[in-house]
Amino acid sequence: MNQFPEKLSGMIAAREKNQTFRQLSAMGGTIDFLSNDYLGFAKNESLFSKTFQLLLKEGVATNGAGGSRLLSGNHKLYGILEPLLAAFYKADAALVFNSGYDANMGFFSSVPQRGDFIFYDELVHASIREGIRMSHAKAYHFPHNDIDGLKKKIDINVNKSETGDKVAVYVVTESVFSMDGDTPDLKALVAYTKTNGYYLIVDEAHAVGVHGTMGNGIIPQLKLEKEVFARTVTFGKAFGCHGAAILGSAGLRDYLVNFAKSFIYTTALTPHTLATIIAAHNFFKEFGKEEVLKLRENIVYFKKELTGHGLQRHFIPSTTSIQSCVVPGAGKAKSVAAKLMDKGFGIKAILSPTVPEGQERLRFCIHSYNTREELGLALKLMATYMK
Repeated sequence: MNQFPEKLSGMIAAREKNQTFRQLSAMGGTIDFLSNDYLGFAKNESLFSKTFQLLLKEGVATNGAGGSRLLSGNHKLYGILEPLLAAFYKADAALVFNSGYDANMGFFSSVPQRGDFIFYDELVHASIREGIRMSHAKAYHFPHNDIDGLKKKIDINVNKSETGDKVAVYVVTESVFSMDGDTPDLKALVAYTKTNGYYLIVDEAHAVGVHGTMGNGIIPQLKLEKEVFARTVTFGKAFGCHGAAILGSAGLRDYLVNFAKSFIYTTALTPHTLATIIAAHNFFKEFGKEEVLKLRENIVYFKKELTGHGLQRHFIPSTTSIQSCVVPGAGKAKSVAAKLMDKGFGIKAILSPTVPEGQERLRFCIHSYNTREELGLALKLMATYMK
């Protein structure tokens, strides 16, 4: 059948009309302000070599897992990786998923039960939203990073006289938000949820490898790991590889193995992927602190240059590696991005529906390997294009 449904054609046409149509394009040859490879691990030749050395050491010479982990795919490297992750991130247990999307989908679609409540920050990642949508719990969003707004939402929607041991309240946030680069008051959230017996879930995807004394995220940095019900950590960003894990209690791990469909019904990660994750965490222990220091110096310099060019009013306040310049209007945002791309800077416009209409932006991802010349010139050009 060559026909394409008319409704779907209309949706594509609408995207083309409002300039939000997505297309795949080859990348490379530009100065990287686009990738999540914050520390350069994805391209590090020493890490690449250490991965193969680990495979040789463990006598692993297979290409694929051959099935799900509950069938044939639970190969020996999982037994090395998951205890390593639990120790590295200061958690009781870790369960590896194929991606951060799979981890959040599996957790939120299976853990909150019918009659439970979920309160999530309005800017959480799409994978969290989709997982919540598949849950039978009642779900409400609260204003971004607004703990008073969260309290009001809970007070309005949760009748405490009706809640008990069989009804759970889950509060969901991120430690570094992927589009704004900002962070919530995690200590205040922990104090509030702990006092009320609620369960706090924190996605640390953009924090691990970048924050924490050992790159293990903001939650361990604040010594809050015992107060958080679950954390999501991913390995496709600062650690430069692929995959993710849910961190929590041994009971949570057992529950997810039994009920998280995105874990149960999928082929396990390949031995090479797991070897890369193991090698990346060991590599961080040796060389990560040096790269994190370079990254932090670049962030400080970027923000200094940003102020020097009078651009601070366009940028969302952030002290992280994600610095977002709001350029309202899809056309304007794409135009500025195209001009920067023509000058050799890999930057793309972030458009609706990823961000709200009127909040279109150019997201600068700062890396340890960006030079000061690159940082300064990018902002100098940005100041010209924003006039």
